[in-house]
Amino acid sequence: MEPFSAYQRRLLAFLGVATFFEGYDMFALAQVLPNLRETLHVSRAGAGWMLAAINAGTVIAYLLVRLADRIGRRRVLSITIVGYALSSLASAFAPNAWVFTALQCLARVFLIGEWAVAMVIAAEEYPAARRGTVLGVLQACSSLGGIVCAGVVPLLLRTPFGWRAVFAVGSVPLAIMAVARRGLRETRRFEARDATSVAQVGGMIDTLRSPSRVRILQLAAIWFLTYVCTQNAVTFWKEFAVAERGFSDAAVGGAITVAALASMPLVFLAGRLLDAVGRRRGGAVIYATLVCGVFGAYSLHGRAALTAALALAVFGSSAFFAVLNAYSTELFPTERRAAAFAWSNNLLGRIGYVLSPPVVGFAAERAGWGAAVRSTTVFPLLALVLLLLWMPETRGRELEDTAGA
Repeated sequence: MEPFSAYQRRLLAFLGVATFFEGYDMFALAQVLPNLRETLHVSRAGAGWMLAAINAGTVIAYLLVRLADRIGRRRVLSITIVGYALSSLASAFAPNAWVFTALQCLARVFLIGEWAVAMVIAAEEYPAARRGTVLGVLQACSSLGGIVCAGVVPLLLRTPFGWRAVFAVGSVPLAIMAVARRGLRETRRFEARDATSVAQVGGMIDTLRSPSRVRILQLAAIWFLTYVCTQNAVTFWKEFAVAERGFSDAAVGGAITVAALASMPLVFLAGRLLDAVGRRRGGAVIYATLVCGVFGAYSLHGRAALTAALALAVFGSSAFFAVLNAYSTELFPTERRAAAFAWSNNLLGRIGYVLSPPVVGFAAERAGWGAAVRSTTVFPLLALVLLLLWMPETRGRELEDTAGA
């Protein structure tokens, strides 16, 4: 197998740093939520609505991602990196829950825009035989961000700045990426578009009217169903562990750190699994692990059992991205790849991502966190059924062959 070029190795490192902070940010909010609720006087149900408002930024990110088909992948990625760093830093100085929510919503716009464009770049710049592996590695970098976050949050919470220090750290990539992005090139496939392809890049509705419409809606349904479970699996685990299993902040931090560390080798292998056995078979393994992990993490007793189940839940909540990122980039033509990804993931799929936290929070007020989150595991099971019914096998095929498959 031909080794990566020097530029491909540098690009992988660059995109890895970018996705690292996606994982850091997701784990940060999950770990500081109880402390933040106490400081800003937010109820359990209010926390669900806060998360919904913050997560609305992942839908708004559609507007940024689709620009990548117009002005280029490189330029949009640069904008999102700087925007996220500044928004995260500003969140650390939020005086109340309303301002914090608004700033974190803006941060999510840039963060998810950065993540989506990074996946498009990876799909277009790496060989077909190793595309799944690269996408898996990038998602593993996101998990690594979660591990670092889990390790440092308990320490940061003990500083005079408390939870605010956690978000100040999120501004670190600004200086790093501002320098590193100078060596980033536009993707070869984007530059190779002909005049006809460029003319086909229409407005927001044009993509949904294109021949890609059916695939967009199919993927949107799978993203939606999956997010209903994964968005809550890690976010509310600290609430569950503290309220229903009597864990301390330190115990939760330790469990999340161990779970994240244990899941890391599996997350790194997820992409290789997709390249080895295919997207469909690999997806079945990953989704089954996700369901078992989340159900166990909100059902079992004892630190060891809960931590083991949480490790499977963390793996599944990270690894499923490799499956759906592959399909969301492989099944569309270059001139519509970013817009189609944004439609299926950001604009439609993430409705489940946005609406499920307040629903789960409402249910938790009455039935407890365990029962509320456990019930969401039915949704990824449905997602897996749809994946096996609708998605073709794309392993080892060039993008030009899989677009429109």
